[in-house]
Amino acid sequence: MKSSPIFFRQLKISLTAFLCGVFLCLSSVNLDAQAETLSATRLCLQGADSISLNSPSCTPDAGSGGVLIAQQPKLEAQSFVASAVTRTGPSVVRIDTETVVTRHNNPLFEDPLFRDFFGDQFNSRIPLEQRVSGQGSGFIVDESGIILTNAHVVKLADQVTVTLKDGRSFDGEVQGTDEVTDLAVVKINTLGAKLPVAPLGDSSEIQVGDWAIAVGNPVGLNNTVTLGIISTIGRSAAKAGIPDKRLDFIQTDAAINPGNSGGPLLNAAGEVIGINTAIRADALGIGFAIPINKAKELEPILATGELVPHPYIGVQMVSLTPRIAKDNNQDINSPFVIPEVEGLLVVKVLPNTPAERSGIRRTDIITEANGQRVTEGEQLQEIVEAIGINKPIQLTVQRGEKVVNLTVITDQLGSNT
Repeated sequence: MKSSPIFFRQLKISLTAFLCGVFLCLSSVNLDAQAETLSATRLCLQGADSISLNSPSCTPDAGSGGVLIAQQPKLEAQSFVASAVTRTGPSVVRIDTETVVTRHNNPLFEDPLFRDFFGDQFNSRIPLEQRVSGQGSGFIVDESGIILTNAHVVKLADQVTVTLKDGRSFDGEVQGTDEVTDLAVVKINTLGAKLPVAPLGDSSEIQVGDWAIAVGNPVGLNNTVTLGIISTIGRSAAKAGIPDKRLDFIQTDAAINPGNSGGPLLNAAGEVIGINTAIRADALGIGFAIPINKAKELEPILATGELVPHPYIGVQMVSLTPRIAKDNNQDINSPFVIPEVEGLLVVKVLPNTPAERSGIRRTDIITEANGQRVTEGEQLQEIVEAIGINKPIQLTVQRGEKVVNLTVITDQLGSNT
């Protein structure tokens, strides 16, 4: 049977229409996939400030036809805190102290009438000596067994025991202390044993907002780590509420508790940038550390048992402004009238001091020291520290309506008081 030409023409037209439909369908699928890829890419890019399409958080998914899928960033197994503590933690030590305190009997027990009536039964029960225990922290700075800590941790200690993180224990000997900066050096006899040494940083390079890691043994809880930031640098001892010290502290909100004293304050790299020393009892999240650069400066002196030089003149003073002076003078209950000038008002002259010997008087106003204007106590203290011991310092003083020039010879703090 012969095939009709019309039949073949219709078959050709049908096949052509079918193939065109398949092509259009495939093109539509491809366009949809490209649209999904662009959409996924847009979503991925919106999830980050700047991110590479090949980064772990934005990678193509083979099962989705090459569509980019946003993924959760990979987390490090160890934080920077853990790395810092791993680096320095082994060098942090616990310091246990014992001090023998002699107690005097109550004078009542020594009264003859009391003893005749009660005999020696009360007197014999009162110990004349008592052992007082203390605890703090420190860290090893030299393989020879040199340890830095706070002076108040080992003050008056008759026995010092140093315990390392690995459990080893050594008898310690206090080489030197300086209460003015609250620094001390303790030496242990290693008997040839190797010791971990803390890496020391540079406290002059720290900035407010840097990480701060406090390591120590608070309230007997060994190897405790707390995290915070550097809150302030250069906080003077007077403004920190610690007037008996003479240095500028690092302020941090890392928790510093009793027993942390003497332990290191670390930066994010695990380097020691300070020595934990004090907290404000009237506030939370305010702790202070001695800058490590100050400890580096004094460690050689303390290690040899020498006296740390601290020149002073012997006055107690407050900052004065014309407004404060005017308010004082207008107060009918004010004990004295003072010149309305800017400077340092002397409120007390300590006895047997360079200031007393030079003729400084109460209510004098110090306006200049060696030709430099002074309006804050820290300024005068810095000038005196820079001059040294047994050196002259020229003071310009406003005394009533007169201006008086005085020469004061500095002395070692504590030598006469």
